[in-house]
Amino acid sequence: MILVTGGAGFIGANFVLDWLNFSDEAVLNVDKLTYAGNLRTLQSLQNDERHVFVRADICDQASLSTLLAEHRPRAILHFAAESHVDRSIHGPADFVQTNVVGTFTLLEAARQYWNTLDAAGKAAFRFLHVSTDEVFGSLSETDSQFSEATPYAPNSPYSATKAGSDHLVRAYHHTYGLPVLTTNCSNNYGPYQFPEKLIPLMISNALAGKPLPVYGDGKNVRDWLYVGDHCSAIREVLARGMLGETYNIGGWNEKKNIDVVHTLCDQLNRLRPKEQGSYHDQITYVTDRPGHDRRYAIDARKLERELGWKPTETFETGIARTVQWYLDNQPWVDEIISGDYRKWVETNYTQRA
Repeated sequence: MILVTGGAGFIGANFVLDWLNFSDEAVLNVDKLTYAGNLRTLQSLQNDERHVFVRADICDQASLSTLLAEHRPRAILHFAAESHVDRSIHGPADFVQTNVVGTFTLLEAARQYWNTLDAAGKAAFRFLHVSTDEVFGSLSETDSQFSEATPYAPNSPYSATKAGSDHLVRAYHHTYGLPVLTTNCSNNYGPYQFPEKLIPLMISNALAGKPLPVYGDGKNVRDWLYVGDHCSAIREVLARGMLGETYNIGGWNEKKNIDVVHTLCDQLNRLRPKEQGSYHDQITYVTDRPGHDRRYAIDARKLERELGWKPTETFETGIARTVQWYLDNQPWVDEIISGDYRKWVETNYTQRA
């Protein structure tokens, strides 16, 4: 069995579904079910004995220790995190608690559990920490891509707390010998993403006839990684990654935000045309967010060189799959757009117009 934290969130749930599609090894799925956790994403596993879901907080060490002792997983994959930059600007305390304190608590529980294993169990155990490229800060248009050796320079409370969690994971390997692996990924997109992030937000707003809010001049650049490719990379790192190492996971798809929005509009114009006009007409520029990093770009050559991994989806194929998924799964989107979510959109976008 493997233990997955945050397995009801966007990337974590996709990983759980992906894992059980490729493997019969059971998953212990631990999630607090905050606003971004959605068990409906895992509905297809409802009667699957390979999937054991437990609602628990990674800041609760007693619960974690009990679960580890009972289920005795061979690996922990740590996805659970507060992950939205805008939310971190308005409420940084939650990010410190989950991303720093939560990771520390999980590491302590893992270390104590690992110390109970026999020699073979210790050698086989893995703690894989899933992180972000945002810990490296911002690039100019001419800077080289982030590599695993790029110094950390986080610019938001979100990225600062993820950087802190990365450092804790590294320290537990060097101080205690805990067998850890860390991945730093670029911007993920794909099915089941909560509609506060750029791509699902734009799809949702476009279909609802609402403005498509673009920060600043829209020229901020991100490297886009299809979530299915991210899941396959994590499987490879878990299976064959070198202990104590970090691996950058990227899609080799640098795109300006405004170009992503125009691509989405083109897709929707083709697949779900409006009675009048174009979805492009809904694009609205809003005041930029504080400290908005200009460019992220991942150099994923180490992962390809050492483990033979590279993405299978181009941005064009991945975005087509993503748009079609959202068009085919509107009930999933409708269920999670709650009153709290609408209040959040009001805080972050309407007031910036």
